[in-house]
Amino acid sequence: MAKVVVVGGGWSGCAAALAAKKAGAEVVLLERTDMLLGTGLVGGIMRNNGRFTATEEMIAMGAGELFHVTDAAARHKNVEFPGHKHATLYDVAKVEPAVRKVLLDAGVEVHTRSRVKDVEMDGNRITAVITDNNEKFHGDVFVECTGTAGPQSNCTKYGNGCAMCIIRCPSYGGRVSIAAKAGVKEMMAKKADGTYGAMSGSCKLLKASLSPEIVDKLNSTGVAVIPVPKDVREDEYILTKKACQQYALKEFIENVVLLETGHAKLMAPYFPLDRLRKIPGFENARFEDPYAGDIGNSIRYMAMSPRDNYLKTLGVENLFCGGEKAGPLVGHTEAICTGTLAGANAVRYAAGVNLVEIPTDLAVGDAISYVNEQMKTEEGISKKYTFSGSVYFERMKRLGLYTTDIEEIKNRVRKAGMIDFFNRKVI
Repeated sequence: MAKVVVVGGGWSGCAAALAAKKAGAEVVLLERTDMLLGTGLVGGIMRNNGRFTATEEMIAMGAGELFHVTDAAARHKNVEFPGHKHATLYDVAKVEPAVRKVLLDAGVEVHTRSRVKDVEMDGNRITAVITDNNEKFHGDVFVECTGTAGPQSNCTKYGNGCAMCIIRCPSYGGRVSIAAKAGVKEMMAKKADGTYGAMSGSCKLLKASLSPEIVDKLNSTGVAVIPVPKDVREDEYILTKKACQQYALKEFIENVVLLETGHAKLMAPYFPLDRLRKIPGFENARFEDPYAGDIGNSIRYMAMSPRDNYLKTLGVENLFCGGEKAGPLVGHTEAICTGTLAGANAVRYAAGVNLVEIPTDLAVGDAISYVNEQMKTEEGISKKYTFSGSVYFERMKRLGLYTTDIEEIKNRVRKAGMIDFFNRKVI
């Protein structure tokens, strides 16, 4: 049986592992920390704007398991907040154990606290990866889903220092790039101001530190939009620092936007605490993630791999990539989409079967192809892309790809020949 080793247990790694297992391979998933999902432990926003379309496309293509988990773990559905409609907010406390159960039930071998520090090569092929405790994991093909955030040196050099975020580099070691270890020259994204990287786009506040009125509003509706007095507003330049351009709207400067994901998710990369506490209802506010949300957040998009539309990493014979490694695609939905395709194609490669691109008639296929082209240009690498807003959502609408009509989405997937594609055994 072909063996696939997935490195990185965020949303994309989990999706890659599941897709590879369903295609018939033996699958090992290696995660650096003690929990799966990475920044998905902070996030929680699904199905907003074009993500609804992408989600239903993936379900129709047979890759619905992880989306069903987030739907089942939802605290709020059909939520609206500035610039965003029909969002689902999942419970960040419940989703990780549920995802882990899906993987284990499927037969994926999951190893947490297993940071890969190096690779063994035979020519242009990876033969094994080596973890911090010197365990070797051999495989026929590898999928890299290590993300692009951190390590601490990047957050210091390109950001405001280590903000003590959910990535927890001091505890588990920083991100190590498999592609770079294999000799691939990777790409760094730029911000609108020309500097490198982008800050993660949100913080968590302790709900107990907020006023009862705000907490009640959050618990009952899932969202609270609180006007910020003019004398404590942040400068608009902060919008240029955000990874999540879909939230780089003036409404997010004029208001504090909170979403309820079990915690109070503050839709800003950071917010000076002395200013935040001047806003009515936030007098006792305290950050929960990152702990130093007062000054900054983690820096992302520091190591993206050159790849094709099969999500095969260029320059290494048997390496695929998903999530942020596959380019400046922002979000959990986007990570599940690319991880799924990378995992499925990894098995096809190992089996000697033709690799598959998702047709550009579908939003998921168009996004993968479009971002690949944009990564090759100076202007394109300075932007971020997501189904939920900014550049790519506008493209979706212009091309007629955005819809919330589930039957229409199924018909498109059927017409593209992709119905149940990810449920098909390859081996």
